[in-house]
Amino acid sequence: MDEQTIMGLIMTAGKAKSTAFEAIKAAKKGQFELAANRLSEAENYLAKGHQLQTTALSVMARGDSEPPSLLAVHAQDHLSMAMTTIELGREIIDLYQKISENEH
Repeated sequence: MDEQTIMGLIMTAGKAKSTAFEAIKAAKKGQFELAANRLSEAENYLAKGHQLQTTALSVMARGDSEPPSLLAVHAQDHLSMAMTTIELGREIIDLYQKISENEH
């Protein structure tokens, strides 16, 4: 995996994760439409990361690249953390919505 792809993975995963946290914070304030928009943005960043990952894995599968570096493994970890953050974000936002409905 080349360095440009690795950095792209780290950047898109970081944006996905931070945007998912923005969604959670918006839901905590009762701003559910904003939360949904931010979560959608996070999913778009994640999709870009997956696209980079798929391209890199295809190159590796053909044997056209060096073995994965420590930095490549680190990038994969960032992508996994972004996926987890988005999945948990969905659940947390749902809980905030249920709490809000019960308070009214």
